[in-house]
Amino acid sequence: MLKLLIVCTLAAMSAADIAEEEDVLVLKKSNFEEALKTYPNMLVEFYAPWCGHCKALAPEYAKAAGMLKAEGSDIKLAKVDATEESELAQEFGVRGYPTIKFFKGGEKENPKEYSAGRQADDIVNWLKKRTGPAATTLTDVTQAESLIADNEVAVIGFFKNVESEDAKAFIKTAEAVDDIPFGIISDDAGFSKFEVAKDGVVLFKKFDEGRIAFDGEISKEKLLTFIKSNQLPLVIEFTEQTAPKIFGGVIKSHILMFVPKTAKDFQDKMDQFKKAAEGFKGKILFIFIDSDVDDNQRILEFFGLKKEECPAIRLITLEEEMTKYKPETSEITAENIITFCTAFTEGKLKPHLMSQDIPDDWDKNPVKVLVGKNFEEVAFDPAKNVFVEFYAPWCGHCKQLAPIWDQLGEKFKDNANIVVAKMDSTANEIETVKVHSFPTLKFFPAGDDHKVIDYNGERTLDGFTKFLESGGKEGGAPAGEEDEDSDGVKDPAEKSVGQALAKSLSDGETGPLYWTLHHP
Repeated sequence: MLKLLIVCTLAAMSAADIAEEEDVLVLKKSNFEEALKTYPNMLVEFYAPWCGHCKALAPEYAKAAGMLKAEGSDIKLAKVDATEESELAQEFGVRGYPTIKFFKGGEKENPKEYSAGRQADDIVNWLKKRTGPAATTLTDVTQAESLIADNEVAVIGFFKNVESEDAKAFIKTAEAVDDIPFGIISDDAGFSKFEVAKDGVVLFKKFDEGRIAFDGEISKEKLLTFIKSNQLPLVIEFTEQTAPKIFGGVIKSHILMFVPKTAKDFQDKMDQFKKAAEGFKGKILFIFIDSDVDDNQRILEFFGLKKEECPAIRLITLEEEMTKYKPETSEITAENIITFCTAFTEGKLKPHLMSQDIPDDWDKNPVKVLVGKNFEEVAFDPAKNVFVEFYAPWCGHCKQLAPIWDQLGEKFKDNANIVVAKMDSTANEIETVKVHSFPTLKFFPAGDDHKVIDYNGERTLDGFTKFLESGGKEGGAPAGEEDEDSDGVKDPAEKSVGQALAKSLSDGETGPLYWTLHHP
């Protein structure tokens, strides 16, 4: 008894040595392992004080910690200032902020990457899925009502026989969904209370129609599609917290309405937008963006919009090849939006390609300046070998490359057969070349066949020089073939849109698309 008392006392003393801020443990290298022993199930955020994403996450993270504490949960939330605790950050492979990892059972090795949304409910639900059953057994109506009342979205399976094949498919679905709580009920009173006549699945939500029943043959794949298509509101606002759900959903066609919330006709615009959305549920995701918010200005820039041009409508497909569309009319009415979306679903729209005006001095310097309007004329000149850098003004890698690219232009300025050029791909788009990351370097050799060669060599003056003098053979690859570093991992700035997006949502890395749309 005395021994047990001593152990408990020591554990309490160890816990007391770990500081807390708003119910979140503050960890350092000196107390990290002790924290794991004291709190075996622990979610840890590695952050940087200056990081905008981290600042936006902080209140939701603290709220989640408080929710778990109020429930008497043994799960703790913790945080590490990765800029101060660089050894810890390096040990756990932190490459972006925030990076969030879950340590289960006191094990330090191979923590699980956090993969759900950035709101308190998302965090709590994800953790409960990692430490408890995928679907909670609901023994009576009261438990079912509590599950629905306590969550923005909840899914309940109604099965008389919880060992049936349909019930097993439901449990497998629950195991695959991180951010939504699942419950399963077999009680007759539950069927009666929720007016469910036979075995089935119902998604309950605190918005739109309130509830929707799955209709069809039950399988994991079909249930996942059903849930992903119905878990978001008919119209959703783009924010730091909703971005993972928007980008991570199954619907890859998004229509965006840029509108200031302070506008007198804001609600009227929203009503028109929502009315149009009803006919495209499951096909197009309807999103509105507050055009007055500073953090959203890069999104406007991405679509070639200025704040004073809002309200405005744009549509984008977020497949491997992003494509943007612009309506012919700027008037926002349900009828116009429906016409626009219908034409899109029927494949009748032409992509909207942005272009700046051609600068008067575009060809006066050694590095020529290309825009959408003069690109093809220059790049596909049959008499010239043209080497183009596709860049973004805010890209760190592009800024590092700039002086070397200028040196290259200077070196070949008197060569009549070679043109060194650059194009701002945040303001100019071309149909013949898709840019997935920054900087992207492409070579357009002389000839009439419009051949394109990707440059994958060293980003040095010597590497570029050998590439041009070899006619694009040394350091080049056919367009579409991407090179990897020696360790098999590509530089974050070189990832494709799909890879970068998935990576950024899972561990905080900022790939080109996510950075462009969502970096404060």
